[in-house]
Amino acid sequence: MGSEYCSQFLFIWIALFQSEEGIKCLMEYRVLASLVIDYREGEKQKEPRMEGFGDLPRDLFLEILLRLPVESLMRCKCVCKCWYTLIRNAKFIELHLKYNCNNNVCVLLKRCLLTCLGKKENMLSLVCSNGFSFVNLDVDLSLYKKEPCLQLLGHCDGVICLSNYRDDIVLCNPATRESMVLPQSCLPCSPSIPNLIPQTSALGFGYDAKSHHCKVVRIVSYWEEINENGLPHLSRVEVYSLGTGSWKEINVKVPAHVWYSPCFETYFNGSFHWHAMDDNRNEVILSFHMGNEEFQVIPMPSFLSMYDYSMCRSLLIWNGCISLIIYPGRGIEKSFEICVMKEYGVRKSWTKVLTIGPLKRVEKPLVFWKNDEILMEGTNGQVVSYNLRTQEVKDLPIYGVPKSFATLVYVNSLVSVKGGYQMLAEGDNTDFGW
Repeated sequence: MGSEYCSQFLFIWIALFQSEEGIKCLMEYRVLASLVIDYREGEKQKEPRMEGFGDLPRDLFLEILLRLPVESLMRCKCVCKCWYTLIRNAKFIELHLKYNCNNNVCVLLKRCLLTCLGKKENMLSLVCSNGFSFVNLDVDLSLYKKEPCLQLLGHCDGVICLSNYRDDIVLCNPATRESMVLPQSCLPCSPSIPNLIPQTSALGFGYDAKSHHCKVVRIVSYWEEINENGLPHLSRVEVYSLGTGSWKEINVKVPAHVWYSPCFETYFNGSFHWHAMDDNRNEVILSFHMGNEEFQVIPMPSFLSMYDYSMCRSLLIWNGCISLIIYPGRGIEKSFEICVMKEYGVRKSWTKVLTIGPLKRVEKPLVFWKNDEILMEGTNGQVVSYNLRTQEVKDLPIYGVPKSFATLVYVNSLVSVKGGYQMLAEGDNTDFGW
């Protein structure tokens, strides 16, 4: 009975903190409470300390704040200086992020919509697990509005990376609506060898567990004006760190050449992955480790035939493993063969797990969801869900321009895109100033 009462009590407080009227009441209470304290203390200066809420225990007060969505916490920062300081505290930001990772994981969906004038506009939406409900996000980005072919590169601690794959790279926290355009490349427009054309061939975004910061990696390939072998003359690599706020070129050899494939670019196990071809034209997975800043070539399954341009490959994360999905690029009906790398980086560990379909009106896979569900894009621009256990296909009320969909697993957070926040090292006992 006691635990049930505590749960109800906690629920009531969370509901109060989430409403705008509730926040106004809290602000009024704080003003009155401060006047009473000043009167009782005889207007003496008190030592600065972090305060909770009246007689509410601090642990319970913290538990309430950690369960609030980012939007509510942004309003709570306006209640008083103590709350403002607490919500900006690195330890609080990390605890709030961990709570959401364990309880509020959702899917971030990027698609294009057609305006009344027939122009394409990007739209970001969050798809939740409760009945696949979704909400469109209000993100105000100049690049976001003017680039119909905007690419969703990745997600790190609530921050997403977007790019037009030419000059502009944007970091954005959709929950706080904070965004930042990255500075220009540190690489020269042209190398010392004349008649070479530079082109961004690959971008990646992920978390560096060594520095506890997020990073962006960019591969620039330099092509000859008359190219006969279909491969770049040379490639150079640069890395942007949220810790330093700047680009740096790294002296590494790129052992394979990135090759576009839909829904392939993936961050996993500390590394970002691309579909690629090596110098011998073997199909491989190229990975870049964010901590070591080194490349690795991961071989494709040995049972995979030589690259067939009529077949597509997508790389997704399923049950904590890299999974390769092979399917035809065209056709009214498509079958999707799923192979899993059970031991990361080991070619012999590739295993054929199952085949989905044949399915009608399905274009490509998007993301595994809740382990037994996979979201897919339909040929008519509608998102569908396929249940691996029941083999049931369900149409979701989410539409967009065909072949404009991209997804990633996402959590809301308070993490800043401007590098002011750093994940704390394990064992760090930084407190809240209480």
